Amino acid sequence: MKFTKMHGCGNDYIYVDGDREQIDAQEKPELVRRLSDRHFGIGGDGVIFINPSDEADFEMEMYNMDGSRAEMCGNGIRCVAKFVYDKRLTDKTRLSIISCGKIRYLDLTVQDGKVSTVRVNMGAPILKAADIPVISLKGDQEQVIGEEILADGKSWNMTCVSMGNPHAVIFVDDVSDFPLEKIGPMFENHERFPGRVNTEFVRVIDEGHVEMRVWERGTGETLACGTGACAVTVACVLNGLTGEEVCVKLLGGSLQIRWDRKENLVYMTGSADTVFEGEIEI
Repeated sequence: MKFTKMHGCGNDYIYVDGDREQIDAQEKPELVRRLSDRHFGIGGDGVIFINPSDEADFEMEMYNMDGSRAEMCGNGIRCVAKFVYDKRLTDKTRLSIISCGKIRYLDLTVQDGKVSTVRVNMGAPILKAADIPVISLKGDQEQVIGEEILADGKSWNMTCVSMGNPHAVIFVDDVSDFPLEKIGPMFENHERFPGRVNTEFVRVIDEGHVEMRVWERGTGETLACGTGACAVTVACVLNGLTGEEVCVKLLGGSLQIRWDRKENLVYMTGSADTVFEGEIEI
């Protein structure tokens, strides 16, 4: 099977042309786990199959490294755009890509015949508790903004947002020394998140800059999370901590996020990079 290793701000996945490489659906979870292993496989935060689509230009079929399906990945979808353009699967610089039934629209910046950065219309943030989903103390139809949650015997304040996948945003005084490997799994598997959750721990620097670390469900800590950066920006605005446009600093780089309140759309701009290509016996 031919593959391409790519990353967006260090959030790395193995990309496969699903039109050329026919893999049985039942075999994919185990294959994903094997390929994602950083010691015995290729290594990555998961695998993304790029498939034909009747509803959009392409389909993104995404798996976490534990073999579970994921609805959306902001870093991943930028790399999908670079993959299809750089490999001449399309000559469009405005693309539509569908993932788990939801279409995202992307604008590509091309330099020397290759995609350098991608701007993604990530759609409207989902804020109603039942739709995220999260069990709210205020009720299923309410927004979860600064709501108390207990974990590790402590009280935390969380703001919950879905960008096609669920996020809990926690504001902290320090992210560099935060015990993420201990606290992250407690949030991921907390009883108040029926579908598990991605959790961002965030320090606000000023009204236009924040830094975050993320614990992703099914993967653990990653160097970046595009949907997480979008959720963080929305949470910052909802809590009155920043303006609508924020530079989000992640371990693997920075993303520029804008929540257009009038349109109620979130835009993400960032890089996409190819690491290497190869072929593996499956």
